[in-house]
Amino acid sequence: MNLSIFCRQTSKKDEGTICCDLVFRRLVFTASSLSLAAERTTDKLVTTMESSRKAGRSSRAKQKHDLASLLRKSWYHLRLSVRHPSRVPTWDAILLTAASPEQAQLYTWQLQRAKRMGRIAPSTVTLAVPDPDGHRIGSGAATLNAIHALALHYRNHFVPDLHSQVASTNGSGSGAGDGDGDDVAMAELMAKKHILLLHAGGDSKRVPWANPMGKVFLPLPYLAGDDPDGPVPLLFDHILAIASCARQAFGSEGGMLTMTGDVLPCFDASTMTLPQDTSCIITVPITLDVASNHGVIVAAKTKNNTQNYAVSLVDNLLQKPSVEELVKSKAVLADGRTLLDTGIIAVRGKAWSELVTLSCSSQQMISELIKIKKEMSLYEDLVAAWVPAKHEWLRKRPLGEELVNKLGKQKMFSYCDYDLLFLHFGTSNEVLEHLSGVGSELVGRRHLCSIPATTAADITASAVILSSKIAPGVSIGEDSLIYDSSISGGIQIGSLCIVVGVNIALDDHLSTEDIKFMLPDRHCLWEVPLVGSGERVLVFCGLHDNPKSSLSRDGTFCGKPWKKVLHDLGIQESDLWESSGTDEKCLWNSKIFPILPYSQMLNVALWLMGLAKPKTEHMLSSLWRSSSRISLEELHRSIDFSTMCIGSSNHQADLAAGIAKACISYGMLGRNLSQLCEEILQKEGSGVEICMDFLGMCPKVQEQNSNILPKSRAYQVQVDLLRACNDEVTACKLEPKVWAAVADETASAVRYGFKGTYFNPSPRFTQTCSSLSSSPRYVCVVGEVGFFLVHLCKRIRNNEISEAEFSLLSAEHLSESPGSLSCLEYQNNHHDGHTRQPFHPRMVKVELPVRVDFVGGWSDTPPWSIERAGCVLNMAISLEGSAPIGTVIETTETTGVLITDDVNNKLHIEDYKSISAPFDGDDPFRLVKSALLVTGIIHDNVLVDMGMKIKTWANVPRGSGLGTSSILAAAVVKALLQIIDGDDSTENVARLVLVLEQLMGTGGGWQDQIGGLYPGIKCTSSFPGIPLRLQVIPLLASPQLVSKLQQRLLVVFTGQVRLAHKVLQKVVIRYLRRDNLLVSSIKRLVELAKIGREALMNCDIDELGEIMLEAWRLHQELDPYCSNKSVDRLFSFASPYCSGYKLVGAGGGGFALLLAKDADQAMELRQRLQDNKDLNAKIYNWQIFL
Repeated sequence: MNLSIFCRQTSKKDEGTICCDLVFRRLVFTASSLSLAAERTTDKLVTTMESSRKAGRSSRAKQKHDLASLLRKSWYHLRLSVRHPSRVPTWDAILLTAASPEQAQLYTWQLQRAKRMGRIAPSTVTLAVPDPDGHRIGSGAATLNAIHALALHYRNHFVPDLHSQVASTNGSGSGAGDGDGDDVAMAELMAKKHILLLHAGGDSKRVPWANPMGKVFLPLPYLAGDDPDGPVPLLFDHILAIASCARQAFGSEGGMLTMTGDVLPCFDASTMTLPQDTSCIITVPITLDVASNHGVIVAAKTKNNTQNYAVSLVDNLLQKPSVEELVKSKAVLADGRTLLDTGIIAVRGKAWSELVTLSCSSQQMISELIKIKKEMSLYEDLVAAWVPAKHEWLRKRPLGEELVNKLGKQKMFSYCDYDLLFLHFGTSNEVLEHLSGVGSELVGRRHLCSIPATTAADITASAVILSSKIAPGVSIGEDSLIYDSSISGGIQIGSLCIVVGVNIALDDHLSTEDIKFMLPDRHCLWEVPLVGSGERVLVFCGLHDNPKSSLSRDGTFCGKPWKKVLHDLGIQESDLWESSGTDEKCLWNSKIFPILPYSQMLNVALWLMGLAKPKTEHMLSSLWRSSSRISLEELHRSIDFSTMCIGSSNHQADLAAGIAKACISYGMLGRNLSQLCEEILQKEGSGVEICMDFLGMCPKVQEQNSNILPKSRAYQVQVDLLRACNDEVTACKLEPKVWAAVADETASAVRYGFKGTYFNPSPRFTQTCSSLSSSPRYVCVVGEVGFFLVHLCKRIRNNEISEAEFSLLSAEHLSESPGSLSCLEYQNNHHDGHTRQPFHPRMVKVELPVRVDFVGGWSDTPPWSIERAGCVLNMAISLEGSAPIGTVIETTETTGVLITDDVNNKLHIEDYKSISAPFDGDDPFRLVKSALLVTGIIHDNVLVDMGMKIKTWANVPRGSGLGTSSILAAAVVKALLQIIDGDDSTENVARLVLVLEQLMGTGGGWQDQIGGLYPGIKCTSSFPGIPLRLQVIPLLASPQLVSKLQQRLLVVFTGQVRLAHKVLQKVVIRYLRRDNLLVSSIKRLVELAKIGREALMNCDIDELGEIMLEAWRLHQELDPYCSNKSVDRLFSFASPYCSGYKLVGAGGGGFALLLAKDADQAMELRQRLQDNKDLNAKIYNWQIFL
């Protein structure tokens, strides 16, 4: 069957939602229909389903509530599979069936666009496959034809040496090349592929305005608000997201997933379980009144049954069965429902190999079907070959004997998902219902559009405006959908209307009053370019019109019965339909739409809809009669898809250009201009020129907003625009300024009140500074000026600024700073003729714990943390019974500083002026050197009469992700301050470590030192400003919470060394671009940190696990390379035992947190991890550091 699911609306709240949980209440069976034996048989059929049904019903209610969460999870999985397919496998090929070569051309354009927009991986093969020569062959034959077309594509484009590839795949040199030809070899290679097939052919009679674009590509702006500068989400995009989760169910075994293009099946496909070497149809329980109009699966007694799904062997297939047939076939479940065929079919292993083999030799079968003018259905004929009870029936069908012989060895299973929720797009009304019903909170109602001020137009809040330009003076009613259109002033669009792909413009020589156009409530309006003529046809109908309903069977046009339409307009049936035709007279084949100049078509449209003024009716009637006219059926075969695609691309490019120009001219560069430029560049001929114009505007914008616009953002915009203009060389030269600006802005936020530092000049720097001080041996800079000159030094070494620029900038800042000391002043104030002080030996030891973060990381990292609020939930822990990070510092009577670490690196420093920034990135002692600077020990001449021995250690693996570097810095700073009797308060140490990390050039955020300096569990918030403000809120953990955490939480080293700096760079660039997905992800992490605090305070460890899982998904959204195959393998192994897991820190390796479901599961997981040597994971004993 062609899936066409409809269900009763259960309540006003659920309006527009296709709910597969309708309660069966009204069926009355006669005694003869329900014999005692039938009752007993039915009860035995699924005796275990009642408890599952109750749990499933509760779960379905939650599913409706959590539809946003489900879709976001699916989209996350899709993006991850596209960005990192080696980690998260994606489809090898995506196939779309099409009704004609022309429709296939449109689908090809849409598939290419999906690849460009990051919906499909670059490595995935995409094909749109039309029925041969436009003949309708049925969904079953179309399936075979599509697989055959893919095989030919592989042979012609990717497999120059077919036999060797097959032999390599099979691990031997035999099999494909033994004389059976390329068909056999190709079948063997194809059997290893993973294919997604969408049936998208057909004429969409019930959604006629979707015919030009294809129903599968109609707009569905769910989650559009998550990415406001991205393309409008389509139904196709959401189907791809759901299907991407299903890919992992196939594993490494080849196979195909088949879906329909007019249904969005909302379920967590990542949990789907598919039997090996079989076909499997996805089903859902449904009431008998609904099932009587659709396909039904008769399943054997359930063997694999859980609260969420059941897997059963398929015993029989029924098509539109009556109640008596359902009972007789034992298809009624214990709860009075039956299993609905959803149209989603998975084929894998041997069943897939046999289907591929049949497809590779199917062209003769298809030719035979065309010859006898028959069709082969996927849901009746092809599927029946896997169900033995249907073989006898199938053998009587066209080519049925061959289907049984080739496919009949394998079986079909039913995978019943109790939580599956359908959104069906079978009618225009259903489309609007899904935008205003249960999914309304997901809908982006204004997306990539140009709309006037509320005082210049009347556009209701509930109207959905997508990729459209609306002029002042337009009125749009409630719950209407406007997509890919331009509408000029003086146009009125009623409520519950659909307007797609139109360009309604009033002629300049006519006033608005003379040609005002109105679209009544509950109407659809669209525009179609005609192939070969350059003409456009304006098409319209009522929202509830069924183009298939005949004149004699309640058919309507514009919401009125045909007889009334004919009477009111004064036209005859012969004006619309040919009397010799054998087809029933209906809207689909009525020649009612005139081909006229645009303004005349508007007027005639008003007449046909019954809105024309009486004085113009005769004139418009004559105009309509004398015009060439066309029907919906003819339009379907006459669409100029090429013109439509080009026009749509140019239209959306113009909209993106307008938004980008407004952002640059009037705003603060808050939009994702990089993403907008991708759309602008699709405009034929002038896309690059538009981007060059924007680039020329940037200096003025930066000058006007210099006091409030971050330079890092301004530079990144210029880099993105340069790349859009194909000027990669200049873009690369400008990139260092982006990072220098980030460092400057971060330093400004953390340096407030900083005491001072040194840096030793390079020869170039010394020469440039000669005008500032005579013969400088070193330069002393204090406070704000110090940071400024440190970064100027970096920039002159990187050739980012000239010597003249450096001299000017440094002279200005030195002259303006009352606290700065010249080199000569420093020498005069610190001469060698002082009185030597008695030596008093001192020794200080500081040991600190490491930190593990539950959620909120990245919100503490610049530039986010200096522009937006952050929040992190983390915990200080000891490992193996002790605090693993520490330092011992002791004073010596002899001068000089001796630094040693835990790997026996040593450095003795006699010349203190060598301790200067910027430091070499490979310097193993830069952390201690930086600590000597930020504590003022070098600047205050503390070491003039003594020396120091500084020993550091970190008893954790390298690249742990436990905040080791920052916490070690905190330990050294704290110990140095204690040595000199400085302010070693936790607050001061934390602030100095922020300064230290900027001095080191490592960047990073504040959560590591906070996590190590403050004991226990804490929720820390940051507030941007100068200085950056932190608020640490300790959690008063109850003994019960501490006990549960220590029983259930495993701290595991993955064996993988993390590379956080690479992840950091990618995330920072995305933030500077104002990547909306990244921004929304970090905002969600901040929100989850606050939710996690409440969960811990309530001792809800399970909720903490859910938060950890979502945080881990969000971290991978920020950068897919924060994980790897080894980590994925560990988490996959641990998942059955865990309520949550994640890597600590930025990810990429290091330590992981595994939160078990209970103490027993934790003990079992610990033992299994210790026994599994392949995972290379080491479990550490830990305690909360209180």
